[in-house]
Amino acid sequence: MDTRANDVWSIGRFYGVNGKDLLRQYRDFQSGFKEWNQRGHAKKWLLFPENIGSHLSIDETSLSRGELYTILTNKAAKGGRGSIVAIVAGTKAETVIEVIRKLPEVQRKKVTEITLDMAGSMSMIAKHCFPRAVRVTDRFHVQRLATEALQEMRIKLRWEALDLENEAIEQAKNDQTEYIPEILSNGDTLKQLLARSRYALYKKPNTWTDNQKERAQLLFD
Repeated sequence: MDTRANDVWSIGRFYGVNGKDLLRQYRDFQSGFKEWNQRGHAKKWLLFPENIGSHLSIDETSLSRGELYTILTNKAAKGGRGSIVAIVAGTKAETVIEVIRKLPEVQRKKVTEITLDMAGSMSMIAKHCFPRAVRVTDRFHVQRLATEALQEMRIKLRWEALDLENEAIEQAKNDQTEYIPEILSNGDTLKQLLARSRYALYKKPNTWTDNQKERAQLLFD
């Protein structure tokens, strides 16, 4: 429901009119929905050629019920009015290419840069639809990939630490001695250090607390 539809609903509630009926009246007779030239294919794709610019971004997103859509936006609009150039249901490269190529070729050739993630399908779409544009990998996706790699390393080391601790506990039982884990300078055991470092790895070092700084130093050492 767009902003105008929300407004209609609120007006109906204010005047004691059934909001659903007023919304239907607005949609069918005042909004121009029935005469909308994209109505026939709106569930599958939408194009707004007037919003195209020299610098674009393409990405996938989930709009409703977990369904994925491919969205092409004009970076100059900075997320405001006039941002959306195209919305296509799904992420299949062939389908998206077919839709975006409905944009005038003259306009598509004016695109000089397009920002995208590292998915092969997005690169294929950009290459076929905007042949003159430089393809730039979105730094957000690079950062996320690096962070995920760090977390995978942390988890792997934590499992190794758990295995070593279990072996040490078993050995202590066999020797009829008490198992005492090594305590690091910040009071953590190795197992605790690797578990408690999770959130620090998602944050910038200049935002770490003193405890997180100490824990990070021990972790990287």
